Amino acid sequence: MSAADEILDVVDENDRVVGRFPRGQVYAEGLRHRCVFVRARDAEGRVFVHRRTATKLVFPSLYDMFVGGVVGAGEAYDDAALREAEEELGVSGLPRPEFRFKFLYDAGAAGSWWSAVYEVRCDLPVRPQVEEVAWHGFLAEEEVERRLSVWEWVPDGLAAYERLKAHRATG
Repeated sequence: MSAADEILDVVDENDRVVGRFPRGQVYAEGLRHRCVFVRARDAEGRVFVHRRTATKLVFPSLYDMFVGGVVGAGEAYDDAALREAEEELGVSGLPRPEFRFKFLYDAGAAGSWWSAVYEVRCDLPVRPQVEEVAWHGFLAEEEVERRLSVWEWVPDGLAAYERLKAHRATG
């Protein structure tokens, strides 16, 4: 099954399921769905950063400081966070990511999606999926901040990053 054929829950403004459609249709029609964003850090506290492959359905070739993706139909956010983190990092046995908060991301004409933000520590050697990740590295927080104005970042990941910083500042 291709990524475009994966079935997703379509949700309302209160994150209640109102239907199920193939991912390709959800993206094409800008239907509201669910996503997870997992910020992975290594034992030294550095952040996993990667550039998406050119073949990704959305935001191809852009940089991201989160791993994650869509929540499948009937799947819980917590389960999707662990699945997506293990898939994209290329590891198994990762600790369950810790939920931080959820927000509704609005991409204008492209639609909107409920976005659950998580954090996880990954002490395992990573082997990112070549079909998902074109480049990767663990960068110090200061280096990520320096690159914000230099690299082109996925807009929803950037929104999650700014919200995570604000969330940390307010405790």
